[in-house]
Amino acid sequence: MISYNPKEWFSFIFRFHKGETFGKLLPLMVAIAAYSALIAFLEIEVFKLSETSHVKNVTVMHTMLGFVISLLLVFRTNTAYDRWWEGRRMWGGLVNSSRNLALKLAVMLKDKEDKELFRKLIPAYAEVLSQHLKSADINHELFDDITLSTNLYNHKPNQIAKTIMAKLNDLYQAGKLSGEQLIVLNAEIQSFTDICGACERIKNTPIPFSYSAFIKKFIFAYVVTLPFGYVFQLGYYVIPVVVFIFYVLSSLELIAEEIEEPFGDDPNDLPTTKMAENIRKNVEELLY
Repeated sequence: MISYNPKEWFSFIFRFHKGETFGKLLPLMVAIAAYSALIAFLEIEVFKLSETSHVKNVTVMHTMLGFVISLLLVFRTNTAYDRWWEGRRMWGGLVNSSRNLALKLAVMLKDKEDKELFRKLIPAYAEVLSQHLKSADINHELFDDITLSTNLYNHKPNQIAKTIMAKLNDLYQAGKLSGEQLIVLNAEIQSFTDICGACERIKNTPIPFSYSAFIKKFIFAYVVTLPFGYVFQLGYYVIPVVVFIFYVLSSLELIAEEIEEPFGDDPNDLPTTKMAENIRKNVEELLY
């Protein structure tokens, strides 16, 4: 995720970064400019349409549909941001649950070897979940003495959660944890799987295809009909105006597409790898 100071106006205006939509849309913007120039040339130089031509009234359609397209794009960006923010809340919950589990174990456990085991297992869950949500290949050799099964589990976060729960149960049976303590710790493990499930719901349930496709078609139809009517008011200046309108509308759709799935490697996605590393540092401090 891009780190920035929201108060620095000039850096936003005059500096471009890889998260900008301008570079992605540049080929289409050039094509729209050429198309607008062609329409302007035909209407002005070839057909020489007069001010009384009915083609001029095409702008009425844009006036009526402008409000509709703005509502669609607002709903689209709000829905995408809600998914991004929910993902951030889930990972914030994972940070808190990891700290709480480590804090309780640091107090409850007296054996240094037991603490060392959870000092590795708890951060491993966040690291594996981050890779799992990115659909990345997960390294089975997480650390020296604990290895993920290569065949038994395809869902690696579940395997880590089960390992943690099994170790807690072993400590209970060995008399190192009481039943009340086990119940308290169980709530933290349950929160791990709840967070994983919520993140998977965001990842595996995209915006319905028909809705996303309709917005793209609507934007395209709206933009390609703009030159017909506005040539009468703007002349050849219609070219930069139409290109700018296309850039604004398409950028909103591209931004929504990028943030609606917040667990990838795009510039505006959540920094889950960094958050997993912070969890590791916090847990290692608590279970020293």
